[in-house]
Amino acid sequence: MTITEYFQLLFTDYTLRTITLGTAVLGAICGMLGSFAVLRKQSLLGDAISHAALPGIALAFLITGAKDTNVLLLGALVSGLIGTFWIRGITKKTHLKSDTALGLILSLFFGFGMLLLTFIQKQPNANQAGLDKYLFGQAATLVEKDVTLMVIVTGISLVILLLFWKEFKILLFDADYTKTLGFNTQFIDILITFFIVLAIVLGLQTVGVVLMSAMLLAPAAAARQWTNSLGVMVFLAAIFGAFSGVVGTAISASENNLSTGPVIVLVATVFVLVSFIFSPGRGLLFREIRFRSNRRDLQLKKTLQFMYSIAKNHQNISHPHAIKILNNFHGFTKKSLKELEEKQWITLEGQQWSLTQHGYEEAQSLYTQKPNHD
Repeated sequence: MTITEYFQLLFTDYTLRTITLGTAVLGAICGMLGSFAVLRKQSLLGDAISHAALPGIALAFLITGAKDTNVLLLGALVSGLIGTFWIRGITKKTHLKSDTALGLILSLFFGFGMLLLTFIQKQPNANQAGLDKYLFGQAATLVEKDVTLMVIVTGISLVILLLFWKEFKILLFDADYTKTLGFNTQFIDILITFFIVLAIVLGLQTVGVVLMSAMLLAPAAAARQWTNSLGVMVFLAAIFGAFSGVVGTAISASENNLSTGPVIVLVATVFVLVSFIFSPGRGLLFREIRFRSNRRDLQLKKTLQFMYSIAKNHQNISHPHAIKILNNFHGFTKKSLKELEEKQWITLEGQQWSLTQHGYEEAQSLYTQKPNHD
């Protein structure tokens, strides 16, 4: 199946439509909530929570004996929340930094989860088959009720974001000021964390424990390069996440033996790379262009200053001695003379140059010190 055929079948084939809608909704909610994780400098939180959710899935199966998706995700949610609050507790009650706490909880819960999965796989029944899909994800298992759940959670998250937008925004950029305004910062912090955990748990079935962190952070990291506005960043991250889901699903469906989750993450990574290079404000390309432009402008102004000093100290600037002085100046080239003429700072007549009135004023302004108003 080609990508063109995929999009032609998208609205008629139930399976393709369900998987595509599910990955698009997942990408949108992950991008939206991942923006807050990125801005709060909690990028590793997603990795820790996704790994912490694994023992919850295994325990939910051991308790119920069934592979009901809702039950397994509920177990993952409880386990993920426990891991999150353990991280908060370790950070507050000990002298350990947050990255250490994240690493400890990630390793502990993931190791416990793998132990439980190994134990389950050795049970003398076949009902446990397929639990390992939560490690790397399997988008093909999405059904309509899973997508409905994603849409409901996304809608609730959006409503909560709009209701507490001011509080979230203030807490992100100045937690101490938020306290002085009388807001319950602990409640707001827990609310944000809860929905981040919820988004991660929803994505485990599609992307898996191992790659879920990238799904949460990549769209937000890409969106951050394009704007300084929180609202615009959240919107762009949701768009990038949704597009990553759709395009990744299309590529996976068009090729044999390509897992959907990893492809979605790779597409999201492409968005990040493009943003890092081509975004006007922070992109590496435009930063290099600005650097070269500023360096060239500085070189022209140094040349202008030098020409100004020659003009002040030599009555005949076309004298061989004055021309020799200019030729020995490292900032002088024929190209720089041409650019100075284009800026109307000098006039050129053959080998002779002279400063214009505008050039004199510009050169004098470079020597003038701005008054100190302190």
